[in-house]
Amino acid sequence: MSNEVYAIPIRYRKMENLHIVFWLLKDISWCMVWRPLGIAMIFPTLIIAIVIAFRTRQFMSEVCHNVAIVVWITANSYWMISEFLHFDTNILFGHYTFKHLAIIPFVVGIMILGYYYIWWRPKHKDLEETM
Repeated sequence: MSNEVYAIPIRYRKMENLHIVFWLLKDISWCMVWRPLGIAMIFPTLIIAIVIAFRTRQFMSEVCHNVAIVVWITANSYWMISEFLHFDTNILFGHYTFKHLAIIPFVVGIMILGYYYIWWRPKHKDLEETM
């Protein structure tokens, strides 16, 4: 292994740190049932996550993890909205409710990471990345 360093430009790092603030505000709002703030925080949280994923697209390890975060935030936001708007317990079919639809993006995130760790990474062992 070499001693290469993966450096994040300071302007990107500041955006990532602000992303954490928005994410925490979104989840605190969910916990405290502050509907307007929680819903409003979806947008900056999701937009910054998408920008981060786009900016890291040259590194497969980074883009896979960052896209998984995008779909995680999407699932989490849908679940929060379903509770805020009180359709989370409405029956979709059988014993599944509309809240259970959040599993779709959660599974997509797991599939993206599965692809990276099970398929892509073993085929590129010689490629150093940020893993």
